[in-house]
Amino acid sequence: MSFRRIEDAPANKTALVRVDFNVPMADGAVSDDTRLRAALPTIQALTAKGCKVALLAHFDRPKGKRVPEMSLKPVAAPLAKLLGADVAFADDCVGDAATAAIAALPAGGVILLENTRFHAGEEKNDPDLAKQIAALGDFYVNDAFSAAHRAHASTEGIAHILLAYAGKQMERELDALDAALGAPKRPVLGIVGGAKVSTKLDLLQNLINKLDKLAIGGGMANTFLYAQGVEIGGSLAEKDMADTARAILDAAKGKCEILLPVDVVVAKDVKPHAEARIAGLDDIGPDEKILDAGEKTVRKLREAMKHSHTLIWNGPLGVFEVPPFDQATVIAAQEAAELAKSGKLIAVAGGGDTVAALNHAGVAADFTFVSTAGGAFLEWMEGKALPGVEALKN
Repeated sequence: MSFRRIEDAPANKTALVRVDFNVPMADGAVSDDTRLRAALPTIQALTAKGCKVALLAHFDRPKGKRVPEMSLKPVAAPLAKLLGADVAFADDCVGDAATAAIAALPAGGVILLENTRFHAGEEKNDPDLAKQIAALGDFYVNDAFSAAHRAHASTEGIAHILLAYAGKQMERELDALDAALGAPKRPVLGIVGGAKVSTKLDLLQNLINKLDKLAIGGGMANTFLYAQGVEIGGSLAEKDMADTARAILDAAKGKCEILLPVDVVVAKDVKPHAEARIAGLDDIGPDEKILDAGEKTVRKLREAMKHSHTLIWNGPLGVFEVPPFDQATVIAAQEAAELAKSGKLIAVAGGGDTVAALNHAGVAADFTFVSTAGGAFLEWMEGKALPGVEALKN
């Protein structure tokens, strides 16, 4: 994918940088600084060029009103500590106060502007608000992939007014996703799990046209098994989606091999360390629930990984939060991580539950790339154009 990178941005100018500082807070203080750390490479690359850096971000959902508890002010001090440099704060993201505060910065100085969502025009992508924000700087950098699926004034509108560049975190995300789905090294294997087919219809329909193999797990797999006539007992399934599941299987024929469970872990109760057993698909009791993929299924999935060059993963294979129903996800994740570490597999994963599952397995750091972008990652996998990314393209 061709987009502008900050190496090509001018020096000694004012950069307006959209970041994701929608951070967890506890008692008015930042409780997890992961998103602040993610922004450091972009900030440092720009200050090294002598640029003033004005940071744009949203926090929470103030719905266009000034809500004191949703101010970004508490973020300035922890960011300054991570940067090892002063971070000024302006109590608005437009207008005289912001203009004066940016003017007062030294070359290479950093300022955090107040919550963009304090303005009703932000989420409406109001062109007047975008112009007011753009007036504060010389060029624009988007480093917030997690907000790139939103056409807001600070994520998309401004990029049509100022020359726009991808920040370092955005660059990593776009390069990784292009390697996974845009121009991947084949064969490509996908793993899609989670509870419901209905929430991932667009995703499945896009992936069967992009992948060589697609493994379906979690509650979604139960719906597919039910659609094929398997007696699934008391398992979670969307039985009204059976026709849709069959249509997806038909559409995949000749294009993408679908891998469904060949054995499953069942139990009568979803509780930690419940009595569980591995069952064949013809051996599930009426009072039993499918809660994980079985050993044969995991073996097949590991073999598929070994014969693939690229893996893209979204969603766990079972109820991973409740042991022992985490085993399939953990074993598969460890296999993918091992192959990625040894350079045999490009392994890209994303989505909230997926990140949690990989952290649970202790392997997130060994994947080629793990996206924390949630909705934006899912929309990318669905083949949708992301407004904040489209605006960066050459």
